[in-house]
Amino acid sequence: MSAVGGHLDWLAVAQIPLVDVRAQYAPMLDELKERIAEVLDSGRFILGPHVRAFEEEAAAYLGVKHAVGVANGTDAIVLALDALGIGEGDEVICPTFTFYATAEAIARRGASPVFADIDPQTMNLDPSDVRRRLTPKTKAIMPVHLFGRPAPLEELAELDVPLVEDAAQAFGAKGTGRTGVVSTYSFFPTKNLFAFGDGGLVATDDDELAERVRLLRFHGSKAKKEFELVGYNSRLDEIQAAVLRVFLPHLEEWNRSRREAAARYAELGLGEACELPADEPGHVYHVFAVRSAERDRIAEHLEANGIASASYYVTPLHRQPALGFLGQAELDFPETERASRENLALPMWAEIGADVQERVVATVREAVSLEAAR
Repeated sequence: MSAVGGHLDWLAVAQIPLVDVRAQYAPMLDELKERIAEVLDSGRFILGPHVRAFEEEAAAYLGVKHAVGVANGTDAIVLALDALGIGEGDEVICPTFTFYATAEAIARRGASPVFADIDPQTMNLDPSDVRRRLTPKTKAIMPVHLFGRPAPLEELAELDVPLVEDAAQAFGAKGTGRTGVVSTYSFFPTKNLFAFGDGGLVATDDDELAERVRLLRFHGSKAKKEFELVGYNSRLDEIQAAVLRVFLPHLEEWNRSRREAAARYAELGLGEACELPADEPGHVYHVFAVRSAERDRIAEHLEANGIASASYYVTPLHRQPALGFLGQAELDFPETERASRENLALPMWAEIGADVQERVVATVREAVSLEAAR
């Protein structure tokens, strides 16, 4: 530990996390406590006024007619598929390079996930590969806006199959949430818009679809007296809605800060040591994922220097044991396999400090230099 001008050089010894959620909500702690206290004082914890208000505010923000709060992002997908009538014997095309919940939700409906490869530049669904996997059983395509980057919705829409947008990682990403028949979101605590626990949302312009999701989330009932559908118990709770209402007005600022941080990584010379994610206007950088053939060595050097990193989807969905029954493990997904070997997420959160990013870049560059000297 060193001292400069009488102050500890904390950055030389600090652990840098992958995401610092507390740094985002710390300035709002008093307001958050007040909102949570309101809920406690009211005694209303399920489908109360904060849930209704948040649904209205989220719908207005997303530019859709309906937003329905549910328990989590996985349930949001299941409920959307159920409301669309997708089930046994149907196929839904989705990327194999994504979180397990995407395919899990499809399988929970009794439908078959059909995996497609990704575009090497964006790591989102490759429309040309999706086209090759269409069959008469295809009832939907589920693009994932991976790491906060909008998927190629216009190209996918040309395939004339309903789009169910998995936007769990992309709340606030411009160009998302309006092309598909429905979009789904997660408020897991590391997301761009986050809760203090689980939470999810289904958004749509379709009146009938929205009403069906509302029924399904509450046991298929409007008033817990008559049950019209076999539904679920999947409701966004009142405390989480109250928290989300505090955070939503800050989302534009937070996403702008993430974009600025992504640009700063490039300005600091990170691209000289690894492949940076290509920028586009709608990208909100839920994850800042670089690529390198030396991924594991860089990650080890970062860890040795107190800097967190993460590699996503190192076992793609087509090779996950639970999905072996699909018989797709031996199919060819070359870009997915390469991305699973190369992707590395570096520290990223709203208002991450330039000094933190400088240390991250210096450490990555050092790792590459050490390898080159071997």
